[in-house]
Amino acid sequence: MDRVDALVIGAGVVGLAVARTLAAAGRETLVLEAQPAIGQGVSARNSEVIHAGLFYAPGSLKARLCVRGKQMLYALCDSHGVDHRRCGKLVVANAPEEEAALRVLQARAAANGVPVDWLDAQQARALEPALRCSAALHSTTTGIVDSHGLMLALQGDLERHGGMVAVASPVDSAVLDPRGDLHVVRLSDGTEIGASCVVNAASLHACALARRFAGLAPEHVPTPHYGKGNYYSLTGKAPFSRLIYPAPADAWLGVHLTLDLGGQARFGPDLQWLDVATPEAIDYTVDPRRADGFYDEVRRYWPELPDGALSPSYSGVRPKIHGPDEPAPDFRIDGPARHGVPGLINLFGIESPGLTSALAIGEYAVSLLQPDAGAAHAPLP
Repeated sequence: MDRVDALVIGAGVVGLAVARTLAAAGRETLVLEAQPAIGQGVSARNSEVIHAGLFYAPGSLKARLCVRGKQMLYALCDSHGVDHRRCGKLVVANAPEEEAALRVLQARAAANGVPVDWLDAQQARALEPALRCSAALHSTTTGIVDSHGLMLALQGDLERHGGMVAVASPVDSAVLDPRGDLHVVRLSDGTEIGASCVVNAASLHACALARRFAGLAPEHVPTPHYGKGNYYSLTGKAPFSRLIYPAPADAWLGVHLTLDLGGQARFGPDLQWLDVATPEAIDYTVDPRRADGFYDEVRRYWPELPDGALSPSYSGVRPKIHGPDEPAPDFRIDGPARHGVPGLINLFGIESPGLTSALAIGEYAVSLLQPDAGAAHAPLP
């Protein structure tokens, strides 16, 4: 049986970031990916937004890791030539209750150390003349990134530190060593690989995979849920140079306008809870009829959106660990202090802002492998 120091399951952006951190720390690291190439799952189906960190509860992992991850991500993009743009974002209000929601968001941003500027309607239209709003928050550190270019950069760093990625290598199960000396991971073809460190970064498959880890108590594995987000592209050129988000309502951020690096605008994602038992049953088809509900929402902040201008683009599915009627939990980054298995990290519910947070998640996850890591929250490195 072959053996390495560390095995990471899943070569999405988070798995690659964790593996890069492990390899940079001098650990012989192997990433096992079920698909024939890196980044073919959740990492290939998102908005490619670099989030500023203003939406997340102060002190939460989402807030802390997003803010730190954003800083690390911009630095990596600059040093590695990854295509990105700090385009900024306007979160807009069109009613008194929405302005109140913006004030709450402004306070949350301040608590998280995220710079935002309050704009009145005239100031907002000076930045984006096509916009209609009564007030807006201007987030100057929001951006967009080439997610595939980012993952290639992470893979390159991993390989420069002696690590490697094995694609077309689906994991079936694992037998965990209670002492942490030698965990044995079994691939679907029967191959077995030993490691003293195993990181489950399998995203949509993470919960189901963890249930096949002999030696991990079932109470440490949450129930998976799947939330589909549909995106619709805009025909023609958008009159905006920044991302536009409506004031948040409940746990949903509303129908927002994002841009790709070529300037093409798209709207979404919405939230469609799926009644499927496994990720393999997910239908990623985008129903054109769902766009009908977008027009009224978008016209609240862009009245000139033409009829028939939205067409189906793509969809993504978030690996949720809560149901439709439950409050959204924090990231679950479970280390030995939580589940009692030395050398094991499970990453559950790593949805947005997972892309922005990826590099900081790598740091944080690896810090949990240290013998003196705290039971609840290890300090960010």
